Order: sequence, then C-alpha cells, then structure tokens
Amino acid sequence: MINEEFSFISPPKILFGPGTIEKLGVIAASFGKQALVLRSRSMARNNERWDGIARDLAKHSIEFHALDIHGEPSPEIVDTAVREYGKAGIETVIAIGGGSVIDTGKAISAMLPIGGPVTDYLEGIGGGKHPGTKVPFIAVPTTAGTGSEASANTVLSRIGADGFKKSLRHKNLVPNAALVDPALALSCPAPVTAACGMDAFTQLLEAYVSPKASPVTDALVESALPRVRECLVAAATNGAADIAMRAGMAYAALISGLALANAGLGVVHGLASSLGGRFAVPHGVVCGTLIGKAAEATIAALETADPRHPALVKYARAGAIISGKKTAAVSAGCAALLQTIGIWTKALPLPRLSEFGVTRGSVEKIAAETGNRNNPIALSSGEIAEIVLSQL
Repeated sequence: MINEEFSFISPPKILFGPGTIEKLGVIAASFGKQALVLRSRSMARNNERWDGIARDLAKHSIEFHALDIHGEPSPEIVDTAVREYGKAGIETVIAIGGGSVIDTGKAISAMLPIGGPVTDYLEGIGGGKHPGTKVPFIAVPTTAGTGSEASANTVLSRIGADGFKKSLRHKNLVPNAALVDPALALSCPAPVTAACGMDAFTQLLEAYVSPKASPVTDALVESALPRVRECLVAAATNGAADIAMRAGMAYAALISGLALANAGLGVVHGLASSLGGRFAVPHGVVCGTLIGKAAEATIAALETADPRHPALVKYARAGAIISGKKTAAVSAGCAALLQTIGIWTKALPLPRLSEFGVTRGSVEKIAAETGNRNNPIALSSGEIAEIVLSQL
C-alpha cells in the first residue's frame, strides 16, 4: 500500500564524488566571507589534506576560525562555541568530519542567531521549539554512517546516570550544502568504518519498514541497499583503500540520512538514545550490534500479530536485496535478511556492549526508557530488554 500523502526534506545542494572537497571554497563563498570551520581530530592531524582545504578557502577570500571537535556532541560544546563566536560575524559554519562533528556544527549554526543554552530547545528536555533560524551550514562528511549531512536534526548528549541523548530539530536545519567526497574516508580506521556502515544500514532498514515511509524513501532505500551488500564488509576490511567501496558506502550513508529525515527510525535508534545517554557507546556500535536481534524480534512480533503485514513484505524484499537471493516467499526473504546481518556482524570488528560498561543490571531501566519510535510494531519492554541482553 502506497503512502499517498508525504512531504520530502533534502539539502538544497548535494555534491557527490571524489574530488568534491575541492569545491568547498566556491560553495562557502556564496554564503559569505567569515566562516567557522569545525574539523575532526583526524582532519586536524592530516596536515596535507587540511592545508589544501585552508588554501582553497583563502583562495576565495574566506577568513575562518578553526575549531577542533573531539568526542560526542554535547550541549556544553555547542554553548561554548556560541559564546565564543557569537559576535565574530560568522556567515557560514562548515563541519568537516564524522557524524559527531557534523551534528555539532549543525547545532552551532542553529544557535548562533539566537544565543542562549541549546538545552532550551532539545526535544524532551527544553520547553521551547527551535524557530529554524540559522547561519548557513555546509556539511562535509569524512565517514560513511550517520547521514547527518542530509538530515534536519542534530543529536546532542550528556552521558551519565542522569544523562540524555536528544535531538534539536527543525526542517530548516538541514544543511544548505552537503559535499560528499568518498576520498575523505579512505583513511578511516576499520572499527569506525564498520560501526558507521552498520549505522547507515540500520537507518536504511528502519526507514524502509517505517509506517511513515513513502514511494520516494522506498525508492531511495532500494537504490542504496545493493551498495551496502557490495561494499560494507569490504570497506571495513580488505577493500579499505578501494575508492569504489568507499563511494558505495558514502552513497548509502547519504541516502540513509535522506530516508530517516523523511520516514523516521525504529526501536534500534530508540535504544541508541537510552543507551547513549548512560554509556559512552559509539552510536554506530549500538546500531551494528542490535539491528539483527531487533529485526528478528520485530519480524516475530509481526508474524504473530498479522502474517500479511506490509512491513513483513518489506523486510523480505530487503533480505532479497542484501543477500542477492531471489525469492518470492516472505518467510525466506526475512530469513535471508537475518542471516545476512549475522554474517556481516561476525565479519566486522564490532565490540560488544559490555565493553562500554553496559551490565545486566542496567538493562531493565534502559528498556523501560526506550521508545519504539516508528517501528512497524511496538515491542514490549521485555522484548527490548532481550535485544540488549543478547549483545552483552
């Protein structure tokens, strides 16, 4: 059944392909001459790459402040940057790095025009809704995972017993431009590549089976899943230096961002919020370790509730795509999906949740705090707890 009523959010400009980074200066100059450039630790250490970017910005008469970002994006990092650069006449914010760097830059661009603490506007934390005003924002991903370069929200976290992981969201917060250059991911370490790749896959699958999916998001996801099949394991193992493998995953991540921005996500990302607020577990690790068991639990619940549920057909179709097995039987397609995810997680260097301090004693509270989001069927707290327990 087609969802005939939908809207679609996307960046005004997407540039994709090797060498795209060389167009950063001309894109940035179209927004102004004063920029704040956020960069990841790896970018700061890559003198040759960074020097080339700095020269390109200077060539286009752009004066910039460089801000190095380490670790998960937090309200404190955003508030500090807004205080420091709020009166610097910043006309463009540029983020060059992984999802954490891009999320931080997105939040800074959103808060520079209004000032004040960003927590006032976080979903479930602050009482206000962000008005959508921002400084123009350019996203340049150096990993292939979160799809933040194409989404309209940014996730900030404060880790601890009373921690949280919440979104700052408005349709206007989608980047003004996304420059996706697969060459920037060539030096990405295998564990990061694996976790990011599984994050992208999780976002594709959850958006695909979401009740909010549309013909547009379905078509996009179906264009990206073959890239995951061909490139995910290779990009994180023996094909790490192959630009074609990196390009395939960069495309999958970009599409996952477009898909999640328009169709939403499911219970794995609900767990990413509840787990990520309490433990310093990388977002991609949560997704990579839990998507298999979450899909298995969801499929079982759907089969019990309604064996003809449309989401089962989609799970089966996704299974046929990622396994390369042509099958008309829904049960066979779902089995192929779960089997392929299992093969991937065994082949990839993904740590278990217990390595980050997650214990059996903490699971019950985590499950109770986890929302199903746009999962095609609601899972109980007990079912959610079993998903986490299986990966300790």
